[in-house]
Formats: sequence, C-alpha cells, structure tokens
Amino acid sequence: MTAAVDRWAVILGVSSGAGAAIARAVVRDPGLHVFGIHRGHYAAAAQALEGELRATGRRVVMHVADAGTAEGARACADAVLGAAGPQSVHLLVHAISGASLGHFLPTHDDALRPPQFEKTFNFMAHSFPYWAQALHQRDLLAPGSRLLGLTNLLHDSLLNNCGLIAAAKAALQMYVRCLAIELGPLGHRVNLLKFGSMHTPALAKVLGSEGMKRLEDVHRKTTPAGRMLTPEEVGRAVAYLARDESEWFNGATIDFTGGMTLRLLDIVARTPGGDS
Repeated sequence: MTAAVDRWAVILGVSSGAGAAIARAVVRDPGLHVFGIHRGHYAAAAQALEGELRATGRRVVMHVADAGTAEGARACADAVLGAAGPQSVHLLVHAISGASLGHFLPTHDDALRPPQFEKTFNFMAHSFPYWAQALHQRDLLAPGSRLLGLTNLLHDSLLNNCGLIAAAKAALQMYVRCLAIELGPLGHRVNLLKFGSMHTPALAKVLGSEGMKRLEDVHRKTTPAGRMLTPEEVGRAVAYLARDESEWFNGATIDFTGGMTLRLLDIVARTPGGDS
C-alpha cells in the first residue's frame, strides 16, 4: 500500500466496542490516521481512545455528531474534507448502532411505531449509502478505498422482537452489493463483515450483568471455540480488509462468526425430532 501514513480511516461509532477496537488496529496496520465520529454517549472513553491513538504518531480527530442521517453524513463529510483533504479516505467503517426492539402487530405491548422504523433504518442501513454519496461527491475517496459495513447474527434472524433490526441489516446488505457494483469500476471495494456477539459497553447496558452471563453461556455451547468474539479480533479482521491483499473482496458478506451457525445446525441435528 503506498503512502499509508497519508491516508485516513473514517470510523462511525468510534468511542467504544468494535469501533474503538478497529481504530486501535488500523493506526498500526496499515498505518492510517483516524477521523472518528461518535454521539458523545461515552465521552470519557472517546477521550482516552484519542490519547491512545495519538501516542502511535498518527493524526486523530474525534468529532461529536450524529452520523446516522443524510444531513449528518453531509456535515461530517465536510468536516473530514477540512481535516484530511481530498482523496484521503482509504477506509470507511460503518459501526453505528441504534435500533428499536419490538413486534410489528399492534396487539403487542411493544408494538413498533413509525419513528422507530425511521430511526432504525437510518442508523443501521440508510446511513451507509448516505456516507458513500457524501464521500464520493466531495472527492474524498482515496484510490482503492474500502467501504465496510458491520452486521451480526441478527442479520438472518427471526428472533422474537428483533424483526426490525433484521430487516434493516438485510437492507444494509443490499446497499453493500449495489454500491460494490457502482464503485467497483472506480477501483473501490465495498463489503459487509458479519460477526458474532461480543462483550461491549452498549450490549452490557442493554442486557445487564445477568443477561450478559446468559449470553456468554449460550456462546460457550454454540460456538466451536466455546467463547464470545473479542473486539480486538474484529479490529484485526478490519485491518486485514484495509490492506492490499484483500482487494478481491467486493460486494461480499464475510462470515466472521467463528462457526457459530455451524454449531447451531449441529445442535438442531442432534436434538430429538431434529433433522439428521
């Protein structure tokens, strides 16, 4: 990769969890500067991460804004242009979270309302092409840039009250495929990294300590490695996808679940009444 030190990673949702781990990884390999965007929910963590990243010698900008809307994407892209200049963004990582759980029929107490549809799809799906548009329009994409969305096992799930998330992740996958076709002839690559559950502050806040213990127990039983994924492993995977060696990945949904779906099929097959 040429002149990696002059190229930037724009990470949406950088302050904690996967976003923070990805920032730590890509400043070292392939050696990118970081323009991180977060909503300020974990301000202390973002400040600590900024100091840690700067200690590597890379340039770092931590920008507090809402990157999950069309207006937010355009405003943040203007800020990236001012800080990094044209053709500077080698990597865009879409790690925005923000979704509503609930059921679709109004007979349920947690029936989903139109504002929840709009918020979930903006944060988890629509914002990805909004960012692609904003970066392209401002000539921010470096030659051979990588645009990467993140998804998880809910992507294919019909789990109880997660239908809206699954629908948004399905839309994200289609956006990735279409953008791969449009940006491919220009030399850019667009992919989706699908990974299993990992312990993050956001997930712990939602599930609580007992919920996290139950989730960890599920992963011990269903993942061949017998554990949950770590944020550091996600960071290393993204660092690889930012390197020249990964240039033939395009329009792909890359399975990084550690074989969890295989173990689930194995458990079903060995269950009385299951398919063998």
